[in-house]
Amino acid sequence: MNYKGLISSIAGIGLIAFSLMNGSGCANIIPPMGGPRDSLPPQLLKATPGDSTRNFSGNKITFTFDEFVDVQNIQENLSVSPLPKMNPSVEFKLNTVTVKLKDTLESNTTYVLNFGEAIKDYNEGNVLKKFTYTFSTGRYIDSLTFNGKVILAETGKVDSTLIVMLHTSPDDSSVVKEKPRYITKLNSTGTFVFKNLPPKTFYIYVLKDEGGTLRYFNDKQLFAFSDKPVVLPGHTEPVILYAYASKPSLPITGIPAISPGNRNNKTGGTVEKRLKYQTNLINNQQDLLGDFSMTFDQPLRSFDSSKIRLYTDSVYLPVTGYSFQKDSSNRKLQGVFTQPAGQSGWKENTAYHIILDKDFAEDSAGKKLLKKDTIHFKTKKLADYGALKIKFRNLDIAKNPVLLFVTGEAIFKSFPLSSADFTQALFFPGEYELRILYDNNKNGTWDPGQFFGKHKQPEIVKPVERKVTVKPAWKNEFEIAL
Repeated sequence: MNYKGLISSIAGIGLIAFSLMNGSGCANIIPPMGGPRDSLPPQLLKATPGDSTRNFSGNKITFTFDEFVDVQNIQENLSVSPLPKMNPSVEFKLNTVTVKLKDTLESNTTYVLNFGEAIKDYNEGNVLKKFTYTFSTGRYIDSLTFNGKVILAETGKVDSTLIVMLHTSPDDSSVVKEKPRYITKLNSTGTFVFKNLPPKTFYIYVLKDEGGTLRYFNDKQLFAFSDKPVVLPGHTEPVILYAYASKPSLPITGIPAISPGNRNNKTGGTVEKRLKYQTNLINNQQDLLGDFSMTFDQPLRSFDSSKIRLYTDSVYLPVTGYSFQKDSSNRKLQGVFTQPAGQSGWKENTAYHIILDKDFAEDSAGKKLLKKDTIHFKTKKLADYGALKIKFRNLDIAKNPVLLFVTGEAIFKSFPLSSADFTQALFFPGEYELRILYDNNKNGTWDPGQFFGKHKQPEIVKPVERKVTVKPAWKNEFEIAL
């Protein structure tokens, strides 16, 4: 012992003696204060039988750790490959975890138990991540592997809650009728790895499995499939799968700000008797590049387009070449100028008025306006918009690209691209995420895939890494490499 250690030991003995002499006959053991917090997860001391055991024939596995452990959410975390008919039971006590196998083990098969994030230390909750245990009922451990990535076809983003499944049957119906042979989860980047696989041919699927059935029941589930099976050994390239669901595409908002328009709700006892609607005006201003619209709380039973009129200026001049149209849901009216495509009839910084006769519309509950109503608003100024020019490099025009401007999770605008240069004289200011839709059928919107019968993959949307910010009264120019 060195000099400092000797002094420290003598001081420690003196403190203990002082405590005994001045106490009430008992020594109070006080734990040391301070010190670094334990940040290490439990460490495995021993597994019985040992990891990678061959010719396994038992039904119980015991793990002994270097500290007391806690096991949580075992049903969500524990996965067994290949999938058993009956899940094993897991018990824990002090520093041991015991797994009891309830399923009959197959001969000459490699099994892998993955505990996910179920095992933690008892005191600090430090998680033992990626803890796996492997054994074989045969003479060797299968060691074949392959990896890949799953991308959401409609957005180009990742959903780490999806699971990847391997079937051995080539029949399409197997994803409906049977559980998969192997499953694995995605990490935060959407990648996955299968390990310890036998030499076989596997058919790959991806599923949003909210019910825990591991089956594809309806086209509202996120789903993906591979065009080709994976044949092991021999497969070396990563597999990329594009998940889709047959649901309506992302909404096109028309305005980047998601905020309620003006409502005609009034205070007082007549609110419930009045026909209620909201407009898409923001702060009583009309977008020069968009259409005016009214959305009703209830579907309309009747609508008379001759009893709703647009006027302008302080003297209420009638606006010609303008009409209101009802959509198929009977809940929305949209005003349309009879102008050439791509042009707007709005005049900048100008006052407009929409006069609604008392009986211009009636909803399904029989509600009408209580009296003639007028909506007053003003159009935006040209200076409220910015000029936008984007030059793309490495853009493949042959794939029918469509440029998507996204704000939040809604598509603000979409523009088919016929060249690498995109220009707009007026564009709504804001920050936009960009995506490129490769529009196979040239219909201007994203289309999902169709698995049964056609094996048709979804159209693919690629996110652009760089966002653009459009400033008002400014020439906004960008050059973006794809």
